[in-house]
Amino acid sequence: MDFPVGFFTLFKALPMEIERPNAAPLTKADLAHLETLRRVVEHAVADGLITNEEREDIARVIWADGEATPEELDLVQDLVWSKLSSGDLMVDWS
Repeated sequence: MDFPVGFFTLFKALPMEIERPNAAPLTKADLAHLETLRRVVEHAVADGLITNEEREDIARVIWADGEATPEELDLVQDLVWSKLSSGDLMVDWS
């Protein structure tokens, strides 16, 4: 089957909805933790370059409670990976 040139580009751009029907509602502490993570990530990506130290800071916040939750991973994906894939963010591997 032949697809139009933009077909896969359109499909790739569609957001994937993931449901977690058994997930407990987020507590106020969870929401505060996510807000802390958001601030750390936004600070790290603000200059368009993420350093080893900034990556470690993000990981430290994510693992502060001993687990990486789906909400934390979603937040990092939204704020970091999307910018990396678009070229708006570079990684300093040194």
